[in-house]
Amino acid sequence: MDSPIELGVLDRWFPPDRQAHYVEQLRLQRGLTRRRAECFVRLWAYLILKNLPLPQSAIVDLDSLEHSVSCTHREAADLFYSESERGSDRAAGMMIDHLVQAGLVEKNFDGNTNMLFIRAVPELKKSAVPNAPISLQPDTFNPRTDAVPVATLLSHSYNWMTSSKTAVAQKATRLLRQWAQQYPSTMRVLRRSDTLQPVGFYIIYPIASVSECNLFLPPSLSLHLCTDGTVDPIEMAKPGDPDCVSVFVRSWTLDEAYKTYDSVCLFMHDTRQTFIKMQQDFPNISDIYVMPIHPSYEALAQVLGFQKTIQDPHSCLCWMYLALDHFLELNVEKAIARLF
Repeated sequence: MDSPIELGVLDRWFPPDRQAHYVEQLRLQRGLTRRRAECFVRLWAYLILKNLPLPQSAIVDLDSLEHSVSCTHREAADLFYSESERGSDRAAGMMIDHLVQAGLVEKNFDGNTNMLFIRAVPELKKSAVPNAPISLQPDTFNPRTDAVPVATLLSHSYNWMTSSKTAVAQKATRLLRQWAQQYPSTMRVLRRSDTLQPVGFYIIYPIASVSECNLFLPPSLSLHLCTDGTVDPIEMAKPGDPDCVSVFVRSWTLDEAYKTYDSVCLFMHDTRQTFIKMQQDFPNISDIYVMPIHPSYEALAQVLGFQKTIQDPHSCLCWMYLALDHFLELNVEKAIARLF
């Protein structure tokens, strides 16, 4: 057969109406954006077609793969962006990472050959009956029950920086409980109402004045979670400190499977209310800083109005800044709509 990534060929072997069927299931059952659902469905179909010596007829349903199938970033870019000029190899790699974090794709990377070996995970039924929607609710972080699942969630963001997610999760578990002892008021989760499992987390970290110099240095110098260092480079301010004017959103993350427009808006509104309450303990805070660890969160920060201040010379990390007053005045729904 012709290469399935040539324009129009994939649609011939896997008709658009069947693609749309699976895309809608993904949006309803997994909470994916339409764009990510479309990319996953096309990737799944492509891997099936690539694994077949010669298909005898058009594919009606997507079945699980028995073996991993090689797929380069270039192939994925042609597949995802065949009708667009905005798709680069790097953008395709980021999209695959989103699908990995959503639990839909397994990825192994051979650094010598620059090849991806992707296994599509069967998450969908052939019938079109959707699962009941899952209710999510913001809640306080409970260090006794939430530390381990939240640490595991955080470790996914550091995939590109370290090969040991286990080490990151172990250190994160300890740090989360430590921060909860110091200032628990600004540690929040987004929780499933049925299982009470946290699927999102953020911490707003008040910065002691002695550590403000870090905000004007390369951001990699302030990394702590994925390093072997035992001393936190950023000291937390104590409630009531009149010299605390800056806060660090040290983490703001959602499980990819639950990252929908509604859930992002819900969690962002909760974030704003937390900032308002925080002003009672730190009346002089005015500056918000973030250091996006994953590219998708840099995009979120940008639509909220954050601007880059310091770019790291040795990595893609950067400090980003937004005035607290501007964030509190922001139309959250309008800003976040630009991502979906």
